[in-house]
Amino acid sequence: MFLKTFRVENFRRLKSVRVDLEETESIFVGANNSGKTSATQIFRLFLNPSKHKFRVFDFSADCWNALNAIDPNSADAADDLPHIVLDLWFEVDDLNLHRVLGILPSLDWNGKPVGIRLSYQPRDPARLLANYVESQVINDDGGDKNAKSMWPTDLTDYLQRTLTQEYEIKYSVLDAAKCDSDGVPAGDYRPFRIESAKDGEGLVSSLIRVDFLDAQRHLSDSSGPGRHEDLSTRLSRFYERNLEKHELDLTTVNAIANSEQSLNTHFAEVFKPTLESLKRLGYPGLANPDLIVKATLDAQSILSSNARVHYALPTADGTPGEPSAMTLPDQYNGLGLKNLIYMVVEILDFHQRWIDDEAQRPPVHLIMIEEPEAHLHAQLQQVFVNQIFDLVKSDHQAFHSQLVITTHSSHVLYESGFKPIRYFSRKSKGASALRTEVKDLSTFYDTEEEPTRNFLQRYLKLTHCDLFFSDGVVLVEGNVERLLLPLIIEKDVKDLRRCHLTILEVGGAFAHKFEKLVAFLEIPTLVITDIDSTAPRTPGKTKAEDDENVENADEIPSTQQPGKSCITTFEGAITSNETLRQWLPKVTVVSELLDLPDSAKVPDDDCVRVAYQTRQLTSWNNVEEPLAGRTLEEAFALQNLEWSQHSDQTDLGLKIRKSEDLDLSAIHEKIFKKVNSKAFDKTRFALELIARSDQAWTSPTYIVDGLLWLHRRLVPKMNLLELPNTTEVGE
Repeated sequence: MFLKTFRVENFRRLKSVRVDLEETESIFVGANNSGKTSATQIFRLFLNPSKHKFRVFDFSADCWNALNAIDPNSADAADDLPHIVLDLWFEVDDLNLHRVLGILPSLDWNGKPVGIRLSYQPRDPARLLANYVESQVINDDGGDKNAKSMWPTDLTDYLQRTLTQEYEIKYSVLDAAKCDSDGVPAGDYRPFRIESAKDGEGLVSSLIRVDFLDAQRHLSDSSGPGRHEDLSTRLSRFYERNLEKHELDLTTVNAIANSEQSLNTHFAEVFKPTLESLKRLGYPGLANPDLIVKATLDAQSILSSNARVHYALPTADGTPGEPSAMTLPDQYNGLGLKNLIYMVVEILDFHQRWIDDEAQRPPVHLIMIEEPEAHLHAQLQQVFVNQIFDLVKSDHQAFHSQLVITTHSSHVLYESGFKPIRYFSRKSKGASALRTEVKDLSTFYDTEEEPTRNFLQRYLKLTHCDLFFSDGVVLVEGNVERLLLPLIIEKDVKDLRRCHLTILEVGGAFAHKFEKLVAFLEIPTLVITDIDSTAPRTPGKTKAEDDENVENADEIPSTQQPGKSCITTFEGAITSNETLRQWLPKVTVVSELLDLPDSAKVPDDDCVRVAYQTRQLTSWNNVEEPLAGRTLEEAFALQNLEWSQHSDQTDLGLKIRKSEDLDLSAIHEKIFKKVNSKAFDKTRFALELIARSDQAWTSPTYIVDGLLWLHRRLVPKMNLLELPNTTEVGE
């Protein structure tokens, strides 16, 4: 038996989400403030109501407006009061069927998941509204608006102080046959109410236990004040709770008694002046007994609270140290190792307490681990996730442990693959701006073609990609774009520095393989690629025939040979870029690509935009003409033609010999050949540009336009009037 699914309604960003869990491990990922922690905290609030209380701020933001819009005198007002809902759906096996007999929806149950609804709702809706109206009357001084009390200003304000008195948790049984595919009750179906809250709470606790390993573990090197504790204290507590205690022999007891006697003699000596002073002050007094300070050493307490963790130093030849070797106290090792040990001990403690509760042990044990990466280097993060489930495997088939891990670490995902990932996607547009959707990547895994799926998994694994934690993604053509993009952002779209961008170098040949993944995740994605113009094949001839003609026709310039790179002005040129051909905008002819408006570079969902070279006015020797480069380097040279041809910029590698004697068409051809030659070092060009303090150059317009689109998606409220105007020629 295990928790298969949980649904959340009206809780913080989780307006209405469904989260499917794996039988063993599930990993919650997403950008900051995407709702990962909320998805774990709701269990704490519902399953331990005596210790953790709901607040009005736990309701989704739109519930506040809904509350304040309620007319308490309306007949339907009670129905409009919001509920926070947690639905738990369990997959039940034959060994645990007896545990759920009382909540099976019908006698013809056919093995579908069994559901329980926990709802935080008004105790008595009519009474709540009446109390609210009464509080307004009490605080209204004779109808004088100036004298009216400040509280309550509205229903939300009223519930800030009275929520725990007006709301309570109620429990219901869900019937999967009467719910839709997401587990939402369909039509007019109303789940069967468990009348007694105590019975409902007992039912839930009989089926599932949830433990939390929080991100703030308060593990410290120091013994100073505060909530911090050292590793030895935590291990002593684990010993006290779970481990077999040492049986004391007579020798041990005798040694402790001798120590007590010695301490008593010492205390009598050092406390004598103090006690004599008390006597002179009249205390204890003639009728009161004298004070004596005595040592009381409890053997069990000594063993549980005074055992200390030490690190045995390795010997000179590197072999592990023996217990009798030189040792260091636990404060003398790094927080990373201590944090790992601490987490393992905590998880073992959770597991052992669950196992030891034989009489009332629930069949499902859920352990929620928040940000295990704290203080752990990359390799330890990977080892932790890869090995941690082995610590909590149950030896009994009827009992099952599940792990839920929330993380911001790409290294934690290294070993996971797609299946256990649950991606929390922040909605960034419209009325849903404060809502979250949860994407189940096991669904993507099962529906994506195997070659593409394997490529993505290998690529993300090898690059330790932080795709799942970013606000936006930029897929770039190559190393030059990756190096220059931060510089262009700093120069032209500074506000994007406030966003967490993932820059992935994937090339035009592979960027299209990310199409379905970024669409599935709905991450705003900018694809910066090259137009990659090539000479067209000869009509009516095969590639082999074309190649044979080329070999036998030396007079044909290499830049005009069919299938070879060519200048963008070459008649009939086509793109060899698979991203432009297969993904966006699915156009092959270069002239058509150059004529496309910006709107054609963005699909209807406005989630992805492609950016490639565009025609820009290029000036040379008093002549202007709209030209487009084939690659970033060529586009940069054309937009900065006079600057790049100056002798001061020779190190960039773009300068053409005797360029002052060439017309615009000729220098365009020369730059094309130079950039596409094997002698041109693209990486050096990028590094030389980065090294220059002089930023008199202009960023390629197609890149800036793409970044401005990404800026509008990620920072929609910013005023773009102050940003550079970079419209294409002809618009």
